[in-house]
Parts: sequence; C-alpha cells; structure tokens
Amino acid sequence: MRIGIFGGGQLARMLTQAAITLGLETVIFERFADSPAGRLTRREVVGAWDDPEVLAHFAEQCDLVTLENEFVDARILATLEDRGVPVFPTAATVAVVQDKLTQKERIAAAGLSVPAFQGVTWPDEVLQAGKILGWPMVLKARRNGYDGYGNATLRNAEDIGPAWERLSKGGSALLVEAWVPFVRELAVMVVRGRTGETKAYPVVETVQRDHICHVVRVPAPLSLAEANRATELAVNAVRAVDGIGIFGIELFALPDGQMQYNEMAPRPHNSGHYTIEACVCSQFENHVRAVLGWPLGDVRLREPAAVMINLLGQRNGTVEPEALEAALAIPGAHVHLYGKREARIGRKMGHVTAYGATMAEAEARARQAADLVAI
Repeated sequence: MRIGIFGGGQLARMLTQAAITLGLETVIFERFADSPAGRLTRREVVGAWDDPEVLAHFAEQCDLVTLENEFVDARILATLEDRGVPVFPTAATVAVVQDKLTQKERIAAAGLSVPAFQGVTWPDEVLQAGKILGWPMVLKARRNGYDGYGNATLRNAEDIGPAWERLSKGGSALLVEAWVPFVRELAVMVVRGRTGETKAYPVVETVQRDHICHVVRVPAPLSLAEANRATELAVNAVRAVDGIGIFGIELFALPDGQMQYNEMAPRPHNSGHYTIEACVCSQFENHVRAVLGWPLGDVRLREPAAVMINLLGQRNGTVEPEALEAALAIPGAHVHLYGKREARIGRKMGHVTAYGATMAEAEARARQAADLVAI
C-alpha cells in the first residue's frame, strides 16, 4: 500500500514516519528536491503540482492520496479522483476549506458560532465594514495564509492601506472579520474516518505571538462544560465539511464560557504535535488510519498534562548537527527537528514536547529543553 502525499515538509515527514510504523510506503510529491519528507522515502516526485505529466507520474505510484497542506488546488485533487485515485480529504472538502470565505460560509450555514465576516474586493469595502463591525478588525487572505503571513490586524482606518497592499499582492482575494474579545485561544484535533467514526483529542490552549503558535498546553484550563462545548463545536465543524482524516480546529474561548469557531486545517496541525509522545495514538497515525478506512486509535493522554513548544529559528543560516545535543540531556523532554537545511528567523524548525503529573512540571521540562536547542 502506497500513500501519496502532496507536500514534503515536516507534516509529510511525520506522516511518513507514522506510515512506516504501520508497514506502509509513502510517495512524496513536492515542488523542489531534497525536501524533509522526501529524504525518508525511495519514491519522491519533484515538479509542479499542476503539471499534467508529473501529476500522472505521481498518480501511477499511489494507491491513495492525501496532503500535508491545503495549498494544493482542489481542482488538481479532482483530477486524481477522476483517474480513479482515492483522495482524502476529498477534493470537495478541500475546495470548501482552502478558501477561508467559503469555509466560514459553510460553518455559519451549519449553525455554528463564527465571528462576523465578509468578503472584500476593494479597500473602501474594508472601511465600510469597520463602520459596521467596529475596530479593531482582522484582514485575511482567503487562501494560502499560514503562521500570520496571511493576516493583518486593523486597529483603525489608517491601517487599511498598508495591510491591503501586503495581503493582496499577486491578486489574492481577501476577507475581513470582526475582532473577537477572547480570553484564550484553543484548538481541537478531530479525526474522522471513511466509515464516519469520529474521535476528538483533548482540547488544548495555544499561545500565539504575531499569529504564530509558540506554546501548546494540554489539557486547556477549562471547566468540563467548556471543554465539552469546544469539542462539540470542533466535531460539528468537521462534519459540516464532510471531512475525512485529521483536522485541526482553532477556536476562541469567550468571556461568558461560550466557544466560537476561528479556522480549520484539513490536515495534521501544529497544535497536535504533542500527540506523538503524549497520546496513545498520534494525530499522524490516526490520519493514516482514517484515510485508509481503518479503526481509529486511542486519543487519550498518557499522563495528566503535556506541553509542546515550537522551536523557531533565532538566526539565518545552516543548522549544525550538534544543535539539539544539549537539549537531549533533559529527562522527559522529546526533541524533534524537522530536517530543514536552512534556519530563518521565525521559521518553524522543530518542537519539544514534555509531559508530567502537572502542567507546571511538563512546561518546566519543555522550556528547559527548548532553551538549549541552538537554532
């Protein structure tokens, strides 16, 4: 059984590691050679995703196809489905999710709580939206935004021009959303199989800086009722888009204890990396199980608390072999480097996970190890 994966970054790398454990092969399809995931497989296809010949060469090697990001155009996935190659999540699901406007419209149509939003085609429309939604607001690229690259916070009318110029380059379509006065940001990893079997991992708290996740704490500091509301919202969001596979659902916890939908990713997600060591079955293994139609694995925590800290580049340059050596001396800390040849300031280069009897214990271990990684 060969699973094709669009993309060759760290998510495809960790999916490949999970597939190998289950006795499976992966075929990596990336636009450049020597990708982090491509180095783990004998079958690496390099070329443009929309090149018909390269796409056909990829399809011939795959029994099933999935993806590590939502940047591959849904029409390309539909081409594979027309060839008889199963694709999960499906082209129809990806078509809805990869455009944040259609994604929000689908979630709102399902009766789930979302911030007020609207598509905008001119800066004047953003100004008019400000009069209705109030300030601040968030301007977003409808497609291909990640780690803050597709977002801008608008605090007043003067912010519109620079933000519009940055986000609309290349003809990108935009939308604007009302600012949400949240008390914390949350995420839930939801896995849904081809049979409809669905499981949700524990609700996590994410600490964001400049729209980039820095820390994940699990379980989130919520009451049982709040955690149940977050889980129900996340599961219903995945069902609303007929998702198959693992989905990362980002939520806002509001001051009154209610939950509001933010965004989803139709793939493994940064907020679920802790599951590799901290849960019985990782998000990556469960994604493989789900897309193959196999029974889903146990999503429970192994220990009462876990903390994941992202390792972001602190400089520009090559990654030295001894970069993680000192961190490996910290008992109970699990260090992951993603195999990226070059570090850049702010680039996700790896992560550290630690778990323990208490949140304080887990976070102390994770921070101690993260501080010792030299990237």
